[in-house]
Parts: sequence; C-alpha cells; structure tokens
Amino acid sequence: MNKQLLIVVAGPTASGKTRLAIDIAKAFDGEIVSADSMQIYKYMDIGTAKPTDEERAECRHHLIDFKEPDEIFSVADYAKLAHEVIRDISERGRLPVICGGTGLYINSVVDDVTFGDMDTDYALREELKDIAEKDGGERLLDMLAEFDPVSAERLHPNNQRRIIRAIEFYKSTGVPISEHQEMTKQTESRYEPIMFAIDHPREVLYERINLRVDFMIKDGLLEEVKKIMDMGYTKELNSMKGIGYKEIMDYYNGECTLHEAIEAVKQGSRRYAKRQLTWFRRDKRIIMLEPHSAAETAIEIIKRSLYP
Repeated sequence: MNKQLLIVVAGPTASGKTRLAIDIAKAFDGEIVSADSMQIYKYMDIGTAKPTDEERAECRHHLIDFKEPDEIFSVADYAKLAHEVIRDISERGRLPVICGGTGLYINSVVDDVTFGDMDTDYALREELKDIAEKDGGERLLDMLAEFDPVSAERLHPNNQRRIIRAIEFYKSTGVPISEHQEMTKQTESRYEPIMFAIDHPREVLYERINLRVDFMIKDGLLEEVKKIMDMGYTKELNSMKGIGYKEIMDYYNGECTLHEAIEAVKQGSRRYAKRQLTWFRRDKRIIMLEPHSAAETAIEIIKRSLYP
C-alpha cells in the first residue's frame, strides 16, 4: 500500500503552529489544512486566532471560514472533508500540511478513523442536556462510566458535547465509543504522517497565552463579539462556547466586569492548553521541536523523508 505523506503541525494554543506550518508549506510547495474546531466558523476571526490575510496570502489554507456559527458540524464531517481536501492537494502535486490544536480532528484523519452510522435520538439528547444543565458534567460522566469507563476517564466534565455523544453512541449502537475507536485504529491508515509540535516550557507557553489575549483585546475582540451578538447568535450555541466568546458575552450581558471577562479568557485558555498538552504528549509519533529552531529542524526532517 503506497501511503500518502502527510505533515502535521499540532500543539497547544499560542505555541506558534501557524507560523511553523506556513514555513513548512512554503519550503515544499504545500497547502495547509486547518484542524481547528472553531476556525471553521465565519465571523469568528480574532478570538479563534485565524491566520491573518497576510498569512493566508503566503500559502493556500483550507477548511477555514465555511460554516455559519449556528450550523452543526461533527468530527465525522471534518474527517470526510479533510480526506477530500488532502486528496485534491496531493493530486495537484502539492504537499498537504495539517495544522491545528483540535486533537480529535487530527487523529480522525491521521489514523483514518471510520465513523459508524448512528441514529440521532433528539429526545435523549435534550434529556442529557437538561441533566447537564441541572447537575453538571460530572453527573453525565457518572452515567457514561456505567457502560464506558474508558471514555469517562478520558473526557473532561466541561466537555459535555462529547460526553453526550459518547452516551448517544452507546444507546444507539450498543457498543462503547471507546471500543469502536480502538477497533478503527486497527485499520491501516492511508497516510504516512510526520508530526511536529513546538515544545515551550509551560511557564513560557502560559505567558504567550496571556500576551495573545491582550493582543486580541487590542485587535478588536470586544467589537467582534458584539457584532456576532447583534447578528442574533447566543452563547448557547456550540460555536459560542469557544474560549473568548462566552466570557465576553457574559460581560456584555452584565454578568461580570470587563477585567473579570479578560482574566476568565486567559485562565480558560491556559486550562485548554494544559489539556491539549496532555493529549498530544500521549502521541509518541509527535516530534517535539525546540522553539528557536523549529522550522529548520522540521524542514530538515521532511527533506530526509522526501529525498532519502
């Protein structure tokens, strides 16, 4: 089986993924496929740290800015689209470079995960949402642990959407979603991935995150969120649960001060980065790069693979 070479730039928020992916793409006539679950949405530019117009002009980017904030989009939808885009990039003789921090998106593509058919039980979904609203994510995790303790151990109580999906999956198929995922991993992937992440000391990464949030505020995050609210989008939407949006909406709704909102964005971003680090460090395929030489090292490694 001739496998498709696939470059992956992963890692936590504010680690420098975008710049590294662009440098790699420019060095090898490549195109970037975003693996960010928030950058898919229109109008949400500053808070999701989308590549700037200048960065997008340096090389072509895919799977950014193509969904309305109230549209439903699953990891299965992402995997299907990403496979199509990667195939198109390759057929045009260019190198596909996946870049993002959504680990589930990356693994769904790199490991060629297959998604079984699952009937959506809307009544069950609403019932589970009501439980989450009343008793919190911990109660959902307790329910999930009864038949899928592996998934319950992996998931964070704040990640209610994925907990609900795991419960739905079991109720629909009779198979724990963790077992399904292990079964699909045994299927050989169509890709030969080379995976990178930039390895900042944690205190440095947290400082980068704090500075990024300050820059987002200066660049117009408040105005961006206000515009989205004026368009009728509310924080109940999955898209608005992204860090930076729900907190600023709380400020506009009078639930906190601006200072409290900004500090909540920083704290939420740091916590998210910690979860991302845990996810990516479990994947031993990822080559951790020194920040000062990340691009040079990655390019040299890719050259050795392309021109052995």
